[in-house]
Amino acid sequence: MQSHASFSDVSELQLSVRGPVFTPADPGFAPEVAAFNLSTQHQPDLAFGALDAEDVSTAIRWAAERGMPVSVQSTGHGATNAIEGGLLISTRRMLELSIDPVEKTARVGAGVRWRAVVDLAATFGLMGLCGSTTDVGVVGYTLGGGLPILGRKYGFASDHVIAFELVTADGTQRRVTKDENSELFYLLRGGKGNLGIVTAMEFHLFPGSELFAGGLYYDGEHAPAVLQQFSEWVTSLPKEASASLAFLRLPDMDIVPEPLRGRFVVHLRYAYQGDAAVASQLLEPMRQSAPFMMDGTGPLDATQFDMIHQDPDQPVPVRERGFLLDRLDDGAREAILRHFGPGVESPVLMAELRLLGGALAKSAEGEDTVGARDAAFSFFMAGMAVPPLAELLPVVFDAVREDLREASNGGTFVNLHGHFVDAEDRERAWGPTVRERLRKAKAELDPKNMFSFGHVVGLPVIDQTVLLEDVATAGGDAVLNS
Repeated sequence: MQSHASFSDVSELQLSVRGPVFTPADPGFAPEVAAFNLSTQHQPDLAFGALDAEDVSTAIRWAAERGMPVSVQSTGHGATNAIEGGLLISTRRMLELSIDPVEKTARVGAGVRWRAVVDLAATFGLMGLCGSTTDVGVVGYTLGGGLPILGRKYGFASDHVIAFELVTADGTQRRVTKDENSELFYLLRGGKGNLGIVTAMEFHLFPGSELFAGGLYYDGEHAPAVLQQFSEWVTSLPKEASASLAFLRLPDMDIVPEPLRGRFVVHLRYAYQGDAAVASQLLEPMRQSAPFMMDGTGPLDATQFDMIHQDPDQPVPVRERGFLLDRLDDGAREAILRHFGPGVESPVLMAELRLLGGALAKSAEGEDTVGARDAAFSFFMAGMAVPPLAELLPVVFDAVREDLREASNGGTFVNLHGHFVDAEDRERAWGPTVRERLRKAKAELDPKNMFSFGHVVGLPVIDQTVLLEDVATAGGDAVLNS
């Protein structure tokens, strides 16, 4: 499917919306389409910075009239595969945020990051179910399920959504709740970006008190002992406790704390909501597993989630791959150490096991599309996508996945899937039944596959070549309302 948009078409869009429209020749285009992952270079034909739901609706109708595919981006944290062609709608200016402390709920616009929610909620003694970093967008994270730091106690973030406000491929604005558009409510909770653009979302908050969390760092030479103890320790953890284990080959850079700089270390991440003495006692087997370099665990308040995983807070070029494990048995541990243990030269910066189970195993609001319910662990790898490492990473990722095949359940968690390599891989986060329901809804709501970017299900891939006549030469004069 090809589409043609003339200079007058673009001018029509600019005069119809409140937010700025950028062509590739405009100075604001590059920052508008930039992703947090610097190895992903989006190349849409147009970029539009929406200010509200009406802007989104107008832009989608404009694109639909011209047969133009549409993509969406807020923070760019989930940008694993580059967008090529079409209209990219940026929602990062949609910063509506309100909290009802009596009902313990929040309402956010599509551009709101977790940091804003965490800080405001804390003033009421509340917290939201954010993940390993508060820099990600609330809406995109939740559409993929959203794996929280305290997920074993509360479940996935998508379990606690009250309502979505969605714009579908015909430009219609819909309110989606358990009782209103119930099938869409089911599909949006974990179904990512298949069916439209979410412009706002409402969800429950939780008490933000009594958090004991942080990390233990071990020298990498102790990786076998730490991994062995971890595999035994997690089997008896209560659901109030969450944990992950990461094998880190840290660069010799200023952003890394001096004791860890340029080292191979093992990082245990831990979070417990409840009595601090109980939390500390639960952690004791891991403290005894091997000598540790640093102990950063202790009482934290609900604004300090970023101190647990210590994820990068600046854009970096990375390539990622993830999948789900049913178990962490002898064979799985041997495979992990073979690729990431002491003495191994690996281009992978981080290989991570996140413990699942607990409340993550069952949806709090009936059916949904989250694909990680039955798994025991999420396994995730990331490396710097710079030469010569960039060429090595896919080979290593494939080898690790093959070596862990027997321990894997064959699926992925969509938010931690990473770069997809083909059409089959891009929809691997959903089982056959869920895929069929997503396809049925997509055929009804998006029959021309306008939303064809990212993790989407199986309509035929459209021709995403969009010819914008005269726009390339229009330059900055084309931005009429920026």
